[in-house]
Amino acid sequence: MWAWSAVGYRHLGTAGSVAAAAGGWAAGTLPARDPWGIWVPHGSAVTVAAAVLAHLGLTLLVVAWWRRRTLRTDVRESLLTLACWTAPLLLAPPLYSADVYSYIAQGAMVLEGHDVYAAGPAVLDPHGLGGAAAASVGGHWTDTPAPYGPVFLLLAQAVTWATGGTIVPAVLGMRLIGLAALALTVWALRHLARARGASESGALWLGALNPLLLAHVIGGAHNDGLMAGLLLAGLVLAERGRWTAGSALVGLAMMVKSPAAVALLFIGVIVARAATGPLPRRVAKGLLGPGLVAGTVAVAATLLTGTGFGWLRTQGVAGTIHTALSVTSDLGLVLGELAHLLAGTDPAQVKGAAQGLGLAAALALIGYLALRALRGRVDPAHALGLALVALVALSPMVQPWYLLWGTAVVAATAPDGRAGQVLAVLSAALVYETQPSGHTPAYGFALAGVAAVLGTWALRRETAGAAPVAAPLPGPRRARRETSPR
Repeated sequence: MWAWSAVGYRHLGTAGSVAAAAGGWAAGTLPARDPWGIWVPHGSAVTVAAAVLAHLGLTLLVVAWWRRRTLRTDVRESLLTLACWTAPLLLAPPLYSADVYSYIAQGAMVLEGHDVYAAGPAVLDPHGLGGAAAASVGGHWTDTPAPYGPVFLLLAQAVTWATGGTIVPAVLGMRLIGLAALALTVWALRHLARARGASESGALWLGALNPLLLAHVIGGAHNDGLMAGLLLAGLVLAERGRWTAGSALVGLAMMVKSPAAVALLFIGVIVARAATGPLPRRVAKGLLGPGLVAGTVAVAATLLTGTGFGWLRTQGVAGTIHTALSVTSDLGLVLGELAHLLAGTDPAQVKGAAQGLGLAAALALIGYLALRALRGRVDPAHALGLALVALVALSPMVQPWYLLWGTAVVAATAPDGRAGQVLAVLSAALVYETQPSGHTPAYGFALAGVAAVLGTWALRRETAGAAPVAAPLPGPRRARRETSPR
């Protein structure tokens, strides 16, 4: 099989990133209207050609990323590659999703005094602040209240205020938040890997250079990157014994997106294992301490931002929108139709029951992983990564970029382990699930399936005859700064 140097793959991936960004100028998630006349449609023929170019570029990026996994590279080279792959995406129109328009519109709603937890962007004046962003929001979300926490809405409000809600600068402003989140993720990945004596470049390969992250945190400006970055930083502090500060960062992550709350349980495990005294007292400290700190941060953030506590009631709004990647929703939909045909049962009730059972199963798995971590059977951070993956897999709504929640943590604990390998294959596959325009056609799932098969085949071929990867350590240990290449 052909092989290049790390520099060669860096150049290949950069070419792919440039092609993906260039294709996005005609085939990306263009706004309904752009007063600057920069991100505008260019006709069907140009759009199709641009979409093909973007897909080819994405494929080059995926191939370059995948082939780098077996190379010995140092941290500096990895960071340089990350900069080269990220830069072309910074000035492109939104790619693979229209969610960034929702963020801008919700920022405008806060500025104008609307309750973002009671109404959707449709309440904005079409010709006023945030009107162009509201007109560009995906159909499902036009009338949907915000499911995000007040910390993120404060950032969206700041971007909208600073840019006047004008589409191009507002999108670029939201993308800067994604870039800051990526920098925070890189910092945390390096420290978490170093604490385990693991390869920092290996952690960066799966957790930062990942095409799924570049496509959706940078290209799509999704706030999942900010949630993951804050969560990882909180984990770093908790492992260093500063669990109060770590829990506070997780509290901020919760006020971006609520799934970050799962991390509190595993920070609690770290606290309980480090504490002294009887086991019940240590467990109680681990269960109550991080939750109280994060809860205090959440209350303070809500009061200071003035957006209200409506976020408590909007956490389930995403579950009302069906996505084909949600196994429990798909199963509930099928069972609901069968129940309706056979017994006249309301399909919505059956689907809701299936979704509820899925969440219950996810909670059970999370509890089981926390118990294993408490007993020292698995690294608490690694268990957190697996728990977040389980939560995503069994959630009523699943988007491709949700995979990044757990991937970011597993990347720091065992990027070359079995879980890391599975997540790498899924990452390479799920980048194809959505078009640059944000649509999810059937052929996107077909391309994802082909990528998954090819990734699995390549992985087996690469690992054939290799020594087995050691299981994750039961906890971090002091390690010297990585001096040898990966």
